Amino acid sequence: MARCRHCGGTVEDAFRFCPWCSTPQRSKLVEFFRAHPRDGDKALRVSRYLTGEPQVRFSVWDSDGVATAAISLEDQEAQRLASFIGPPVPKSLRDRLAALVAR
Repeated sequence: MARCRHCGGTVEDAFRFCPWCSTPQRSKLVEFFRAHPRDGDKALRVSRYLTGEPQVRFSVWDSDGVATAAISLEDQEAQRLASFIGPPVPKSLRDRLAALVAR
């Protein structure tokens, strides 16, 4: 077991945040996502950097474990992407026009 660098509480090694004070225990969070079957053995790796210059980095990995492409997004763009890939919400034509006028 490790100690939280902020409050000193005990933290399981697998924990990303301290259960006592919520301080991130890693400088980045990483998740891998399997590709659609048509894309073969590729994977998408998404890293959220928590310190320094916050950003979300996407990289495409091939079957040999080599990153073939990468791009970073600022937090605002990452939020916009999250909204885009979330489940679609049906909207009436009136709601869509009102949203356009409000811009």
